[in-house]
Amino acid sequence: MQTAQVLSLIDEGHARLDAALGRISRERMVAPGADGGWSAKDIVAHLAWSEREMVGVLRQRAMIGSELWRLPQDERNAAVYAENRDRTLDDVLDEAQCAFADVRAEIARLSDAEMDDPALIVNMPGVLTPWQLLAGNTWRHYEEHLPALQALADIAG
Repeated sequence: MQTAQVLSLIDEGHARLDAALGRISRERMVAPGADGGWSAKDIVAHLAWSEREMVGVLRQRAMIGSELWRLPQDERNAAVYAENRDRTLDDVLDEAQCAFADVRAEIARLSDAEMDDPALIVNMPGVLTPWQLLAGNTWRHYEEHLPALQALADIAG
């Protein structure tokens, strides 16, 4: 996978998130989902956390970061939710904007060869390549949460 392709996929996925978020009022952004689940703010904070973690991995070229990665996914997600639930909407939105810009900038520094080199990142899980790790924490992660944001936008509309 080429770096330009990865950046394009991230940009396209992020644009879809932004479009859904743009349909949700500020008041609705902090209200729980229809099923009592995460609010749009919670989803944005969750996505930003993953992006911020990838910034550290790319800068250090090692699987470093939060101890939360050691938890099973559901427990990690619950912990990230708990860490962010009392933050203001503006704080979360600002952090998300910065995290996206930072992860995008770090990705842009990678060569096409590095994008496909599992040895680039020390202690990479399994035989993942950097682009596969990034996919799970950026555009594929956006796709996973986009339906919930769209549903919140539909409620708000």
